[in-house]
Amino acid sequence: MKQRFTAKAIALSAAIAFGVATSANAQDCAAPDNACEVPTGSYFAALPDGPPKGAVMFLHGFGSSGAGSLSMSGMVRTFTEAGLAVIAPNGTPREGRNGRTWSFHPDRPAARDELPFLASVKKDAATRFGFDPDTVMLSGFSIGGSMVSYVACFQPDLFAAYAPVAGGMWRPQPQDCAGPVRLMHTHGWNDGVVPLEGRTVRGADAYAPDAFVQGDVFHSIALWRETNDCRTHDPDARSADGLLWRRDWSENCAPGSSLSFVMHPGGHAVPNGWAEMALEWFEAQTALN
Repeated sequence: MKQRFTAKAIALSAAIAFGVATSANAQDCAAPDNACEVPTGSYFAALPDGPPKGAVMFLHGFGSSGAGSLSMSGMVRTFTEAGLAVIAPNGTPREGRNGRTWSFHPDRPAARDELPFLASVKKDAATRFGFDPDTVMLSGFSIGGSMVSYVACFQPDLFAAYAPVAGGMWRPQPQDCAGPVRLMHTHGWNDGVVPLEGRTVRGADAYAPDAFVQGDVFHSIALWRETNDCRTHDPDARSADGLLWRRDWSENCAPGSSLSFVMHPGGHAVPNGWAEMALEWFEAQTALN
């Protein structure tokens, strides 16, 4: 991986593999086995050459870690070269298993109260690395994307924008959310792990009380339109950029809100070109330029 930033992409064994240089303002959490600590968890970070003008906080998928997020070198490079810090929190350990996860489902027992944890990571990273905490986009993949969706629904003002990838809300899906958001949801047409229509992950009957069932992404998009007070189902814009197909709602919605729904033909993955698209979208939502 070619490095064009001076901060260490602080990521366990990944940091050694990528040979990232250490910057002075990250010395206290720059070692491969030494994450930045907050009271209820930890995170890793990659920084641009100069002072960050904002940040992307990226939540890993099931069984991965913050180190795994920073191993996505192309994504990290896209954001850091644009002057953004990449913040990669660690989920909670899985009992008796490797990797980590998120306590994302509001109706399931929580190993950790994730919203205060993410708020503390944002505050600590903004103080430590010197960026405005009001210019942070929360993104994540798979269950990390589900966590992003619930944060956007329950505490929309916690982050400036939200960009879940291949993960949404689970059944029973919320009937309403706390307020308008800026959100871009990206999903694969052929995703078999988190299908667009959802699937039963645990339980023989999707309607049984103890079933664990992914939600319908189209239902969530309808909920976001309602949350953003969009006065029409028709999008303001439709576009197809290569293999990324997109619909946008903002002009006929609540002031300051924005909704984008992006599909690609692939499966359960962050598609090629996503980071560049997400960066352009995020910069359009905020005063980063």
